[in-house]
Amino acid sequence: MGKRLILASKSPRRSELLLQLGLDFDVIPSRIIEDFLQAESPKEHVIRLAEAKVLDVGNRYPDRWVIAADTIVYIDDMILGKPNNREEAMEMLKRLSGHEHWVLTGFAVHHVGEGKGAHGAVQTAVKFKMLTPVEMEWYIQTGEPFDKAGGYAIQGIGSFMIESISGSYTNVVGLPLCELIQMLNQLGTITFPPLSSNSGGRGEFGMRIVP
Repeated sequence: MGKRLILASKSPRRSELLLQLGLDFDVIPSRIIEDFLQAESPKEHVIRLAEAKVLDVGNRYPDRWVIAADTIVYIDDMILGKPNNREEAMEMLKRLSGHEHWVLTGFAVHHVGEGKGAHGAVQTAVKFKMLTPVEMEWYIQTGEPFDKAGGYAIQGIGSFMIESISGSYTNVVGLPLCELIQMLNQLGTITFPPLSSNSGGRGEFGMRIVP
């Protein structure tokens, strides 16, 4: 597997975001259970889990840079997880309908062998339109809500429910790319190679891991 980055997540959405940037990485999900602690703030929660995930995988691959993240949706200080059934999905959509909520992602980057790492958190405000009962029932029947925090996917069919967004779009998808790339750059993890001149600048465009 060489010295490629490791994404400590099985989320296809996070993989797709990194692939868009041309990054070369392996997917090795963490074994961390996403639990909740009493009196823990939403920000403390996502950072704690992102750090736990990145170290779980980093300790197994100490010579590799590892990225991990944890995303939650919350409204009125209530965290909305992934709905387990139709009833839970409907309850979440009713709660979000016509209101603004927050999407918060904690993310961490570590290289255990070099003793380098950093973490951060990004928050985005998302406003739902007022949903009709028919719209909510139809959306649940698509099956999309059931593996998504908050019961919807902004990059999928659920986009029809989004009235406005303030902040990072990729954060709502699952990984705040602007802040993540800034962190990787500051840690000296990646480099930006010159584009290939053989294909009009469209050849080898991906960011590269610093050897």
